[in-house]
Amino acid sequence: MSGRLAGKVAVISGSGSGIGQAIAIRFASEGATVVINDLKPEGANETKAKAEAAGGKAITVLGDVTKTADTHNLIEETYKQLGRCDILVNNAGIEIGADFWDVTEKDYDAVLNVNLKGAFFLTQAFVRRLREAKQPGRVINVSSVHEDMVFPHFASYCAAKGGMRMLMRNLAVELGPLGITVNNIAPGAVITPMNANLLNNKEQLNALLANIPLGRMGTVDDVSAVALFLASEDGAYVTGSTYFTDGGLIRNYHEQ
Repeated sequence: MSGRLAGKVAVISGSGSGIGQAIAIRFASEGATVVINDLKPEGANETKAKAEAAGGKAITVLGDVTKTADTHNLIEETYKQLGRCDILVNNAGIEIGADFWDVTEKDYDAVLNVNLKGAFFLTQAFVRRLREAKQPGRVINVSSVHEDMVFPHFASYCAAKGGMRMLMRNLAVELGPLGITVNNIAPGAVITPMNANLLNNKEQLNALLANIPLGRMGTVDDVSAVALFLASEDGAYVTGSTYFTDGGLIRNYHEQ
């Protein structure tokens, strides 16, 4: 199959829905073989069917990115079944809102473990195999505008995404000599299952839209288009950067 990612293999964590699913479908439509990872088979199987309908090949490897054994298994299964791995998209993420003084250790651990620890050790497993094979690669992290922008009542999420920003910058320098690029995509307000409550609250939604210069919510396809650029040859000389995909929100945001 032809396409901008023909012959490439891409692992996408948390790709059973939302942005991860859109990236898997977009990559598949451009010739990549995609490895769909999620906690549950339902979403993973749905993404697999959609990726195949888009013309690509897809496999599913279930697992929990907070468990290092699962992250290692995700990369090992990819090599076992497909023989290579060129692109890693760290997309798995959660947010749990609470006033700072009410945040529990359990919720803090859950948010940091999925958003930061999971990305850290999945990238490590990916890089180890590339380094052994002396192969280049691409790491794309789905971060958030909140790697840089305040989000009161979501302190743990901001801490995790801020950590992801610094991890990306550090790894871009450390892994550059290996031919591995590392970049972040920082979505703003995107129509996904994670934002269901916001989408159903007209007052909150209208206040947010007033803060977005382009005047609309983002779509998962807005984000997957940036991921395709970073994964393709068009993005070969880009590393150490965050791509804010937010309709201008970060430049215009203020608390109500």
